[in-house]
Parts: sequence; structure tokens; C-alpha cells
Amino acid sequence: MVSRLETGIEVLDRKLEGGIPAGSLVVLSAQPASQAELFLYELTATRGTLWLSLNRTKNAVTDSIAATPTETGDPTVRHISGEAPLDSAGKLVSALPETSNLIVDPVDVLESQEPPSRFRNFMNNLQEHIDDTNSLAILHSLDGRSVPPLRDTTEHFADVVFHLETDLSNDEVENRLSVPKFRGGRAPLETIKLDLVEEVEVDTTRDIA
Repeated sequence: MVSRLETGIEVLDRKLEGGIPAGSLVVLSAQPASQAELFLYELTATRGTLWLSLNRTKNAVTDSIAATPTETGDPTVRHISGEAPLDSAGKLVSALPETSNLIVDPVDVLESQEPPSRFRNFMNNLQEHIDDTNSLAILHSLDGRSVPPLRDTTEHFADVVFHLETDLSNDEVENRLSVPKFRGGRAPLETIKLDLVEEVEVDTTRDIA
């Protein structure tokens, strides 16, 4: 039986029968203005984490994690800049130890590199290393106004896809998480309504989880 790695979000782990299979690539797709980063922050509390930041500086990421009231870990944060982000990310990924978390935030920068074959090679190497080390890779994908053409490639590689939908209508912010793809297990058939304020919790004001 494939071992499961907890996400740190109790309700999600319960619905996924213990967590995500070790060795999985996970896409977390969410709008840029959502609170999806809380998922990433809470994930750092589960095991050693390497955080590759493609947009924000190292200090910006570490300060945000430190300011989060919920329980977090102490991830190793690396800011990847310059003209060869795929090469830099690949070198860091190759040193990822056993049973670790890898967070790529956001993967959009890597999806935009030319030619497309370089990104596919990166994803193949990433998938192999994550599987060999029984680790977990979370690729934060911004579902905003401009989505990179290779997003389909990313989701095709992914073993698990989490889609966080944020609805700003009816004078309130409503967040619903769906799991449209789940290799190696059964995905929840229903969406999960979440309260994303200071930490990730189930919103039970209308729905019973």
C-alpha cells in the first residue's frame, strides 16, 4: 500500500483517506487574490520543506510565514531570479532529501520559459526525483487573467489537482476546494467549503463536512 503524506489540513486529509500518496506532484490552482498561500504555509508544518519562490523575495516569504497565526514550519526558502529559472530550480530540486515537501510558488514563471521542451524536461526530472524520495511537490498555479500556455502540460503531469474557487458575490467571500484529479486514490465527489482567514478551516455555517 502506498504511504500517505498529510497536508496539515485535517478535513482535507480525512477526505483523502489520510493524505496524498508519497511521491506525488500536486497542482494547487487558485486565483492570485485568494488566500491559497495559507495552504502552503500550513503544509510547511508537516515535514521539512524547500520553498522555491519565483516572484517574491526570500525575506517577503519568510516574513509572511512568520506573521501567520496558524502553526507553520521553518522552510528553507530560495528566491529564484535571473534568466535561467528552470536550470536554477532543477539544481535545487535534485538535492531535495527523502520525505520532504517541495513548494514551487508560482509555477507560472517556469511554464513561460522557451522552448516548451525545456519545461517538459524539468517536469519529468521533478516527477522522477519526487517519486524516488517519497516526497511531495506542490506547484502553486495562478489562475488569473493571463494563464501560461503550458498550464495544460502542468496539470497533465500532476498526480493531484486542487482547485480553489473564490467567489466574491453576495457580499461575502466564499472559498470552495475541489479535487478534480487524484491518481492513486479516490477524489472527494463534493467540493469542500473553507474559511480562509487566519488558518484553513471548514466553513460549517451552511454545509456539513
